[in-house]
Amino acid sequence: MKSKNLLLIFTRNPEFGKCKSRLANKVGKQTALDIYKFLLDHTVSITEKLESTKAVYYSEEIWDNDIWNNDIYQKKLQKGEDLGVRMKNAIEDGFNTGYNKIIVIGSDMFDLNQKDLELAFEKLNSSDFVIGPAEDGGYYLLGMKTLEPSLFTNKNWGTETVLKDTLDNLKNKKTEVLDTRNDVDYYEDIKDISAFKPFLKNIKQ
Repeated sequence: MKSKNLLLIFTRNPEFGKCKSRLANKVGKQTALDIYKFLLDHTVSITEKLESTKAVYYSEEIWDNDIWNNDIYQKKLQKGEDLGVRMKNAIEDGFNTGYNKIIVIGSDMFDLNQKDLELAFEKLNSSDFVIGPAEDGGYYLLGMKTLEPSLFTNKNWGTETVLKDTLDNLKNKKTEVLDTRNDVDYYEDIKDISAFKPFLKNIKQ
């Protein structure tokens, strides 16, 4: 094992009509898929040079020949009936394999860069947990040095209560809270960001 740090990237297989459904309601399924692929490319660009082991966890099936280079990324399948169970299983697997610090992120964060990820791993030198709050009341990053099962149960995933409930679980733990960032779920999240303008030129305000 080259690194004791493990980055888990949770991703949906980019298939027509199966990703970014809330965004698709406004921009259409093809544009939502194009935007999601753009976000996946961004996630590759901010993770491929990161000095840690990296594993991509696919939602539906593992794709061998895609944007995730097999020489850089381990490829695995998410397992579990909801997001919490899937994250817990992936993190537990990482600790069982011998990693000391594990961070999980999604793959739809345009407002994130490699330095943010390096900082998050650094924060785990002096804290037991690190969390990156999202503007919508969820989180875009969660990191830890030990598995804390309560973080993955009794959450309404995809709602604005997830961050608060997770921080409640961590109130007696040494936790570092990162800067709040914007994730991409709705048209309003991207309409004023210049990088997304080419995708939105035909969308009526």
